[in-house]
Amino acid sequence: MALMAALCLPLFAALLCWIKPLRGFAWVVTVTSLSLAFAMAVFTASRVLEYGVAVGIPQWFEADALSILVILLVSFVCSVAAIFAGGYMHHGSQQSRRLWWFYCNYNLLVFALIVVPACASPNLAWVGVELVTLFSILLVGFEGTPTALEAAWKMAILTIMGAPISLLGFFVLYWAYHMGGGGSLETWRGLSTSAAAMSPNLLKFSFLLVFVGFGAKVGLAPMHTWLPDAHSQAPTPICAVLSGIKTTVPLYAILRLLSIVLSSSEARIGNWMIIIGLFSVGIAALLLLQVRDYKRMFAYSTVEHMGIILAAAGFATREGASGAVAQLMNHSITKSLCFYSAGAVLIVLGTRQIQDVRGLFKLSPFAGAALLLCSLAIAGAPPFPIFLSEFSILSAGLRSGHNVAVVVLATLIVIAFVAIFLQVNRMLFGDPEPASTSAAVPRSVRTAILIAAVPVVVLGVYIPGPVHSLITLAAQQLGGH
Repeated sequence: MALMAALCLPLFAALLCWIKPLRGFAWVVTVTSLSLAFAMAVFTASRVLEYGVAVGIPQWFEADALSILVILLVSFVCSVAAIFAGGYMHHGSQQSRRLWWFYCNYNLLVFALIVVPACASPNLAWVGVELVTLFSILLVGFEGTPTALEAAWKMAILTIMGAPISLLGFFVLYWAYHMGGGGSLETWRGLSTSAAAMSPNLLKFSFLLVFVGFGAKVGLAPMHTWLPDAHSQAPTPICAVLSGIKTTVPLYAILRLLSIVLSSSEARIGNWMIIIGLFSVGIAALLLLQVRDYKRMFAYSTVEHMGIILAAAGFATREGASGAVAQLMNHSITKSLCFYSAGAVLIVLGTRQIQDVRGLFKLSPFAGAALLLCSLAIAGAPPFPIFLSEFSILSAGLRSGHNVAVVVLATLIVIAFVAIFLQVNRMLFGDPEPASTSAAVPRSVRTAILIAAVPVVVLGVYIPGPVHSLITLAAQQLGGH
């Protein structure tokens, strides 16, 4: 029942935050419940490694290696983001009277994020993805400024429009499943078993619809235009969740369905996924060269990494799937650290504009060190984990014969690397502006950054056995040959 506990704890915390006498303790309630949810996710992962699957409610809520990996990422990132929010949300002109509302919706968002990978049924996963979208929109516009409301409205228009498209895709998938002799209850496991008997044309059509509907929520180009606005205007702890996890969860559903489609000998769409993935990486690399807002910089980096993961899955090999899973994990933990560091810079200097940040190391050594660390990690510098997963993806592409795609991908990764450090170098070094003033970084913000930095540093030099086993099993579930 640990899986159900991990699922229900955020929902229970949202209820406690809503109760009026407990509103003053909303932060404590949130941190405590999400920390317990992470502990339950770790216990569930141990059961998955031992038995292959952990069952909450049979055929409704189950976790295998891929889904529990996503649940672990959700619970870890969201619990650290909650710690970060303690000091950040009280800083400056934040709306302290409405913080109970913030934490209530935040817990509901975490609940929805865990529901998606915990659902054994793709149809229930669709409901979870739409709940994620709804609660994300509410939190993006939390501060109530005109720019924040505009970003929330833009996000709503561009992401909710995909809901009926993806729903139609799941209807077509249900049709194909039953035409292929599937059972009465549609599950991810049942779809994988019945894929060979399902109509390849219906499979491809359903995947196309789901990909378009969910692709907008992932932030794949050209459906990414809401993402930089939302990331620049949302409170920083929400940015960490949006970029590190919110984009990962619908991508998880896409990868699940892609593995089913690729297992059909006649439904070959891997090359299209490589092309779309490369297009996203290319758009992001070019935008990184001209970005002016450092929160937008990390948002464009998310578009880049979502494209890399999709291209790796498109190789349709076991090595490519392993690289995609590793990149998904490494991006989540690293990108959340990036936004925690960006939040520290925003607290110190009160600006998001790159041109207004000079000599950060002299103004705040802690914020400067955090920004340098996360920038090296997210750009893919060795020995950080993203370097390892990107190297494995490029190697998998060469082994599978996608030489042109590998050359293009490697070139774009280098361009993105250079672009990030062109921007970060201007911020870190030199002399501060004469009129520059700095504020202290709150203790909870420092704590969150230090906690988030641990896996980013450790996984670059040492991968624990259980983590390696989980990645290997998850890659096997994505298929490949």
